[in-house]
Amino acid sequence: MRLRLCIGLVSVLWVLTRAQSRAQETIFNVPSGDVLDRGKVYGEFDFTSRPHDGTKGYTPRIVIGVGHRLEIGLNVNGIVTPGVLQTNLGPTIKWKGYDGGGNGWAFFVGDDLFLPVQNRSYNAANYVYAEFTKMWKTKTRATFGGYHFTRELIAPAQRAGGQFAVEQPVGNRLTMAADWYTGTNALGYVTPGIILKATSKLTLYGSYQIGNSGVSAGNHQLLMELGWNFN
Repeated sequence: MRLRLCIGLVSVLWVLTRAQSRAQETIFNVPSGDVLDRGKVYGEFDFTSRPHDGTKGYTPRIVIGVGHRLEIGLNVNGIVTPGVLQTNLGPTIKWKGYDGGGNGWAFFVGDDLFLPVQNRSYNAANYVYAEFTKMWKTKTRATFGGYHFTRELIAPAQRAGGQFAVEQPVGNRLTMAADWYTGTNALGYVTPGIILKATSKLTLYGSYQIGNSGVSAGNHQLLMELGWNFN
């Protein structure tokens, strides 16, 4: 019991100080099977709230389509209240290496760089991933792949594991979805929720993150996102 509580408290601490959102189009946290067309610009503001201690996090980000099934993005991470600000800039890139069209399959690779600019605890860190997506005629889409994080980003040591998601449209505007990062670390959550296409430009995300461990110690939080298509 004590060991589980310690694991939960360590997980909460890492989430508060180093939890990051992804800087490309995502489902909630896991990179999605979408890439912006050339010249398209998408902005998003992510908000988290932890009932256990009242900590809140804020992450603005922007994504730009550059063509050739490639998009780049930028996060501003580490903005929390109350707590010590550990602001860092996160330039990212995502590439759709394969698009199977009618067969529903696609393959993606991506990379996120983390550059601390305030209260540094590391000089630079990196997240790299590869994933497949499969879409069926019902518009159900599944995502499965693997990740690697360098040390001091989501845990004291390097971490590797799996990233998974499922999306199911319900009508033209609403999508039920969930994503999951494996492992006991600052991204180790299963996140179910809904995505609402409110207008042609505005998308609203509502979800709840449940930790892979330490839930009874407070390792769970609300995640809300507001997305805007600029063109």
